[in-house]
Amino acid sequence: MALIDHMEQTQSFMKSLGFPDLRIHHSINHFDFTKTDRRILIIGPMGSGKSEFSARIYRDSEVAMRKSEKVRQLTTSDGVDRRNVFYIRSKIDDKRFKEYPANSIAYRGGYVVPGDNIASIQDSFELEGILERNPTVGTWIIDEIEFFDERIAYVIAQHAQQQSLNFIFPMLILNFRKDLFNRTARLIMEESTDVFPLTAYCEHPDCIADSYYTYRFYAVGGAECPALYFDPLIIVGGDKRTEDPKIPNYSTRCDHHHYLPGKEYTFMTLKPLGELAYAGNIKPLLKELHLLNHDIERSELHHHFVNKFIKVPNPKPIMMDALKVGAIAEKALIYLFSEENIISAEQMQYLAKEIKGDTAYINERLVENRKMQLSDVREAS
Repeated sequence: MALIDHMEQTQSFMKSLGFPDLRIHHSINHFDFTKTDRRILIIGPMGSGKSEFSARIYRDSEVAMRKSEKVRQLTTSDGVDRRNVFYIRSKIDDKRFKEYPANSIAYRGGYVVPGDNIASIQDSFELEGILERNPTVGTWIIDEIEFFDERIAYVIAQHAQQQSLNFIFPMLILNFRKDLFNRTARLIMEESTDVFPLTAYCEHPDCIADSYYTYRFYAVGGAECPALYFDPLIIVGGDKRTEDPKIPNYSTRCDHHHYLPGKEYTFMTLKPLGELAYAGNIKPLLKELHLLNHDIERSELHHHFVNKFIKVPNPKPIMMDALKVGAIAEKALIYLFSEENIISAEQMQYLAKEIKGDTAYINERLVENRKMQLSDVREAS
């Protein structure tokens, strides 16, 4: 994608060709493998075409690799050819696109197979090993880098500077809460040199505006149930519609149709209850979690929602549907433990047992969010 540096000259040139007055947009160019030391963000909501953008770069590399020796000299520095592209993804993302070959760059509607130049990794240490074993690769595509540990940003910076490598990051810069995804996303953003922002249509049936946001919701009994603010940060999936009340769906939404109930409750009620538990008074939190799991209409969450979304001049009943989803108490526990670090692992295990929580659900979310599982807590005790 080229920057138009001289808009007036470009407009004058287009006019000389006989074009009428019109808006001139940036062109979509083939990837430039002659440039070095680039760390490129490809950002946008789910469904905006980030993976397809990656596949297009790989297809460009196949074309460029067939060029002459003169081109090779333009794309090579110290034995590293930037036309040689390697694709990396997170192991926790392997469950997506199961209908496509495991060694493919898959996207909605298609895929490409980059031969042996593809791998799934768990963390920055595994990335270091792959970088060292592939010294002639000049362009690295790291998909959904926000899933990895913060250290990965510095590993990439060191290799990029020492070997004149290019790195490309198709990523969610914002999470479903419309917040910066996490600290890894922040560090990668600070080290970046280029950004290609992508958008999608808002997927609300009554809207066709540009969407910049990823919206998380659950489908329960035919109703669209917005995810609560304290839903676990990472829940992998979303490529196929599901009616499971514990598994989310994702779509792209504009600001007007991106519903996010429960933020005020999270900071006004849930987090203070967690802080009380940390200080030694665990009973108020236990009471709220028990009600969330067994009698939600008596919970502080339900009371808050009724006052905020029903007993108001302009009611928003769709927000109440957020309370129809499964594992709300478990989500509150995961949020306090894995994101706010307020309650200890032992307290989390105790609370999960007392409310008869879904341990399998908790452990699956903890693995996705790179945290200790409850079973590990028992073994360490």
